Amino acid sequence: MLTQVPALLIALVMLATPLAAEAHQAERTYRIGWLAVGSQAAAIDTRTALGDALRQLGYQEGQTLVIEERFAEGSADRLRSFAAELVALKVDVLLTQGTPAAFAAKRATTSIPIVMMGPGDPVAVGLVNSLARPGGNVTGVSANYREIAAKCVELLREAVPRMSRIAFLGNAANPTNRASFANAQATA
Repeated sequence: MLTQVPALLIALVMLATPLAAEAHQAERTYRIGWLAVGSQAAAIDTRTALGDALRQLGYQEGQTLVIEERFAEGSADRLRSFAAELVALKVDVLLTQGTPAAFAAKRATTSIPIVMMGPGDPVAVGLVNSLARPGGNVTGVSANYREIAAKCVELLREAVPRMSRIAFLGNAANPTNRASFANAQATA
């Protein structure tokens, strides 16, 4: 989870800059919708970093800011209804964690800004048009897990030259995991 905190901080800067500009003009309560495929317990470090960063920017939860959290607890099927709930709450921005959550948010709205964290390659899976010009209402940070999966296979091969099998654990319904597996398999 610690590797996601830097990505969160980058996403927060993208998220908070427009909100901060407006916050000083008029006191109002902003709503962030947080949509994640994982569990609330698994996101505790990320949630702590989010709260700390927002406080540093002058936001006070419960006063100038409300965070509506929806965690699918590993069940990607729940993301679509959670995304619809957050859109119905008229959140100011959707913060998504993981590729399936970003897709659910993208399907749910074309007008609410979506700040994604963690999709491996948002261009390859169709979340954005390009990294330079994402287009639409989706932006954020990503990590190229495909490249990392291939490098892991290379490192394993160097560490254990006689190795003949590698197990790859991932969610086959997640496009980022499918791409990572394909790249790892090609490297193997």
